[in-house]
Amino acid sequence: MTALVILQARLGSHRLPGKVLAPIVQWPLLEYCVVRLQAAGVGPVVVATTTRPEDAAVLAAAAALGVEGVAGPEDDVLARFALVAEAHPEADVVLRATADNPFVDPGTPARILKALSAGADYGVEEGLPLGTAVEGVRREVLLRAQREATTPYDREHVTPWVRRADGVVRATPPAPPDVRAPDLHLTVDTPADLALVRRLAQALSEDGIDPRLAPLSRVIAAARRLPTAEVVA
Repeated sequence: MTALVILQARLGSHRLPGKVLAPIVQWPLLEYCVVRLQAAGVGPVVVATTTRPEDAAVLAAAAALGVEGVAGPEDDVLARFALVAEAHPEADVVLRATADNPFVDPGTPARILKALSAGADYGVEEGLPLGTAVEGVRREVLLRAQREATTPYDREHVTPWVRRADGVVRATPPAPPDVRAPDLHLTVDTPADLALVRRLAQALSEDGIDPRLAPLSRVIAAARRLPTAEVVA
C-alpha cells in the first residue's frame, strides 16, 4: 500500500498568525512536522499551503527542507488536498497531518496504514495526546469527498464528510499503551500553546534528545514533568 503524507500549513491562522514558521528551540514548527513525518518512513511528505502571497514563505520553507510544496485554495482545504492527491496517482492512501502539531507521533502513520490494509477506508487512532495523530483515507475516497462534499465545514476540515458518509469503512484503533495520553494537549492554537511546546522542546534538549526526533513516549514523559495545568487538554 503506497502512502502520500499531506501536511497542511498556512501563515494566516486566526488565533496565532505565523505559527507554522514560529521557532521552537532552534527550528521552525514546520520543520518539526516534516522531520517527524519523514521519520515515519511511509511515503513522501507534501506541504499543502495556500495561494496567498504570504504563504510563499511556507513554500520556500518546504523547499529548504527538501519536500514538495503545493499552493491551493485558502479556505477550501479539501480542494487543496485533492489537488495534491490528483497529482500523485501512485498513492493508494493519503495521510493528513496539520502544521500546528510539532510532536506528531512518527509511529502512527504505519499503524494507520495497517488498519487500512485490513480493509478500512478511513482510520485515526484514539487515545493519543491531542495534536499527535494523523488521519488516513484511501485516495479514491478522498477524491469522492472532493466531488460530493458541499458544506463549508466539510470543505474546510477535509475529513468530516468521510467520517459520516455511507459506504465508508472507518477504523479507530486504540493507540499503543506507551503513547496513550488523551489528557495531554500538545497542539499549537494559542500563544500559550506555543510557549508550552517551547518549554517541552527545551526540556527534551536538556535531556540530550533532539526534540524533532524524540519518540512520543519520551515527549509524554517530559510533558508529565511540567506543571499539570500546562499540558492537560
